[in-house]
Amino acid sequence: MDLASRDHDHMRRALRLAARGRGRVSPNPMVGAVIIDAAGQVVGEGYHHQIGGPHAEAHALQEAGEHARGATLYCTLEPCTVAGRTPPCADAVISAGIRRLVCALADPDERVCGSGFQLLREAGIDVDIGVGAGAGATLIDAYLHHRRSGRALMTLKLGQTLDGRIATRDGLSRWITGEAARRHAHRWRSWVDGLMVGAGTVLADDPALTVRHVRGRDPRPIVIDGRLRCALSAKVFRGREPILVTAASTPLARRQQFIDGGVEVWDCPDEDGVIDLRHVATRCGAAGMTQVIVEGGRTLAAAALGDGAIDDVMIYIAPRFLGGDAIAGIGDLKIETLDVTPRLAGVHSKRLGEDLLVTGKVVG
Repeated sequence: MDLASRDHDHMRRALRLAARGRGRVSPNPMVGAVIIDAAGQVVGEGYHHQIGGPHAEAHALQEAGEHARGATLYCTLEPCTVAGRTPPCADAVISAGIRRLVCALADPDERVCGSGFQLLREAGIDVDIGVGAGAGATLIDAYLHHRRSGRALMTLKLGQTLDGRIATRDGLSRWITGEAARRHAHRWRSWVDGLMVGAGTVLADDPALTVRHVRGRDPRPIVIDGRLRCALSAKVFRGREPILVTAASTPLARRQQFIDGGVEVWDCPDEDGVIDLRHVATRCGAAGMTQVIVEGGRTLAAAALGDGAIDDVMIYIAPRFLGGDAIAGIGDLKIETLDVTPRLAGVHSKRLGEDLLVTGKVVG
């Protein structure tokens, strides 16, 4: 096996390790590291386990010990150079005597942004960048988006029929999709930072927005309620660090009731109670959220798409029909010509039991 093939094999292992930190490290990135000695043997490996804990490189170097001297480090993201909750990884790599670094991606964080590579090269370490870059970027898509834009990655999630309906005309929606699709959706809930719904969904369904079917942390519930129609007694406001997003024009005394009830209230600029959801995505990013799922309902979905706030979609499609009187998944987008429709790029599909999951990036 030639060097390039070995590099890709070891990087794939590092990426698999990195994925073990999913749902535990945000707003930090998932990172994996593997150390290979001159004889081609794995002498150390690690990943970022949890926010505030040692980084992947630190775990791998500790496991390798003296075997790290003269070895090659495979790392999915550029080693950091800034002391935060943990010491800089670049310094640790140099001190350990690593001879070569193979890295998938540069870190776009302005505090790093190439400085890790520069420091390692100045110390005489060979640095190769780009091995496994595509898979690495996919794995930490939300982190990269957050660091480059300052906004949380906003994912629109829908569970619908083949004809695009999310409930009967009487509002019944349990269950359109099957158990496998529901389990997959809740696994993603456990991985993201926030779960967003509109006031209509809260009033109609009184959802808790917690993780079920799988083990995992509940995301922060975010309710978009520009006119403050929801009640503080709603289940969603008893969740993990709930957020109420409302218009700055709403009565201060009414907002204070939610604040006194332990709800974080974001008052946003509005136009007749309507909030620009791009502003909310920025607020989520500033609060340290890298990814938020927008889950309901049809009015919020249309508003988010219309504002250009949605970055990608996850659509679970059940092989059934409900017909024209049933409730559509997306409200009126006020589109009059086909050339201005939001569309998807990089579309992928996956079978989940009898259902189909379609994902893609929003463009246009």
